Amino acid sequence: MTRSLSSLAVFNLHRRSLIRGNLLVLGSFAAAFPLSGFPHNRPTLVLLIPAFLALCGTVDTLRCIQRHRSLYYAGIVLCLFMDMMVVCLILLFLLFPYLF
Repeated sequence: MTRSLSSLAVFNLHRRSLIRGNLLVLGSFAAAFPLSGFPHNRPTLVLLIPAFLALCGTVDTLRCIQRHRSLYYAGIVLCLFMDMMVVCLILLFLLFPYLF
């Protein structure tokens, strides 16, 4: 049985995918770190793009949550905490050079 790439949940935006949400968040963090020039703290508004992608990944992770409590539910809650931490770090990279 062969499946096309468009039928996979990762590439289909109408289906829930925990992998897609986590990859968006971690990929945006990996892109935001060199964009910010971390040790030198150079101001750049290009960091709005990774911040938006991380928020989209957080929403995609939130879509995967289920009503009943289980270990899967607990794993998604941990992923949401990780997503919130990454979004806060990206926003810190974005706002820190303008504040100090």
